[in-house]
Amino acid sequence: MKRFGYSLVLLLWVFPMIFAGVTPVHAQSTASPVPMLAYYYIWFDPGSWDRAKTDTPLLGKYSSDDAAVMLQHIRWAKAAGITGFIVSWKSTDVLNRRLEQLAKLAEQENFKLAVIYQGLDFDRNPLPVGRISSDLAYFADHFASMPVFDLYSKPLVIWSGTWQFSVKEIAGVTQPLRDRLLILASERNLNRYSELIPYIDGDAYYWSSVNPDTYTGYADKLAKMGAAVHAAKGLWIAPAAPGFDARLVGGTSTVDRNSGDTFRTQINTALASEPDALGIISWNEFSENSHIEPSVNFGSTYLDVLSQINQLPAPTIGEFDSSEQAAVIPTNIFQSRTAALAAVGILFVGSVVLILFRRKRN
Repeated sequence: MKRFGYSLVLLLWVFPMIFAGVTPVHAQSTASPVPMLAYYYIWFDPGSWDRAKTDTPLLGKYSSDDAAVMLQHIRWAKAAGITGFIVSWKSTDVLNRRLEQLAKLAEQENFKLAVIYQGLDFDRNPLPVGRISSDLAYFADHFASMPVFDLYSKPLVIWSGTWQFSVKEIAGVTQPLRDRLLILASERNLNRYSELIPYIDGDAYYWSSVNPDTYTGYADKLAKMGAAVHAAKGLWIAPAAPGFDARLVGGTSTVDRNSGDTFRTQINTALASEPDALGIISWNEFSENSHIEPSVNFGSTYLDVLSQINQLPAPTIGEFDSSEQAAVIPTNIFQSRTAALAAVGILFVGSVVLILFRRKRN
């Protein structure tokens, strides 16, 4: 009877947690000590998926206005060990609205955000410097005080396309804002980066198209970039992508994903450069096929890779009709409750059997 009493106590402890939507806490594995930040795009409308795409999300042809989709993205990313998103942004009514919504959801989920400012237009020409100054001041005034941007001592902004601007232009934009923001360049070589050191807070190399099998100096280049940034006491964000194919948007090179091996190689190479954060390219850049978001073609392969690296259980990805916009399905809730109920049922039946067996013996 004593053993039955212990079982009954356990039963009474577990059942209320199940019906409250909570399962007993287990020890968590240690994640990577280097923050993992995934580049994230909020430019999608349902019609976007009909142009230059060879793959689509498991969540369907969504709009970046859909809060349910944003929330599911955050939960999946967080479950795989991603610390936050680096959000592609410039100041427009649509993108400001979407960034604000994402920031509120991320704060709710204890998930971090940074921004990559798109300094080039669709044709890869530089935006007017006055526009950039105005946009970054708007970000500082309207977003920088949100706790979700406090990953570092100040909110982090990466200026994409700095190589298209003169040193004087960059200095004119950054100097009035550096007491409020960390502003990183996006330079791709040491000589150019060294010219900008007095006016920036580090460098984030967005290198989505590198092929680690054919670019023999790839690892050495990242290591030298990282060393130079750290020598200048700057912040170094090293890139890692799962693959690349931008032929539908005018590109010519491709990088095979190799069933996740390319991603593993790029992550290991990036980490070897001793970054302050890993810049994962990307969560949802479907036009360049560098996405890791669960998709029709690849399922959850790339979140599984990150989970393995971070020593975390693989996120549970539900099945969705890719032709429809999907609502958020709380990850693991049905599976975890079913498993817990089954375990409790086995425990209860076992206890009853044990009692009957002892009574029969007596």
